[in-house]
Amino acid sequence: MAGRSMSFDPIDEARDNWSRAGWGDVAEGMVAVTSVMRAHQILLARVEAALRPYDLSFSRFELLRLLAFSRQGGLPITKASDRLQVHVTSVTHAIRRLEENGLVRRVPHPTDGRTTLVELTDLGRSTVEDATTTLNNEVFADVGMSGAQITGLVDAIQSLRQHAGDF
Repeated sequence: MAGRSMSFDPIDEARDNWSRAGWGDVAEGMVAVTSVMRAHQILLARVEAALRPYDLSFSRFELLRLLAFSRQGGLPITKASDRLQVHVTSVTHAIRRLEENGLVRRVPHPTDGRTTLVELTDLGRSTVEDATTTLNNEVFADVGMSGAQITGLVDAIQSLRQHAGDF
């Protein structure tokens, strides 16, 4: 439960229970997975709180940020899907929500009639810049770990992702 400190680490206790149940050979794997899932919950809560004033989820923020980084401020929907590593229907849903808020628009590709581009509006650009500043200040500047710990975590997760064929 957020905001309530415990006198023990429940994940350490789960490790002990796992071992007592006869699963000691996989207890560290369970601890790793459970720890990553809990860290995800903690970080997601911080990100969501920072983005709440902008009426953005992290996935919609990521799409806006991707578009802002693109040279023209827009990308084909399929390319956005590939870059964000999510199914095109998820991107389409995010686009629909962002369109409703006036942050993006869909436009025909100038040379490929089969392709639709999604591009930032002026409001979308200013919103993503403000939201990025907020995330940088409230979340990314202090994730609760030292620089060396962050590097180790990123390296470990990158190894997991590569093993899973993520890239």
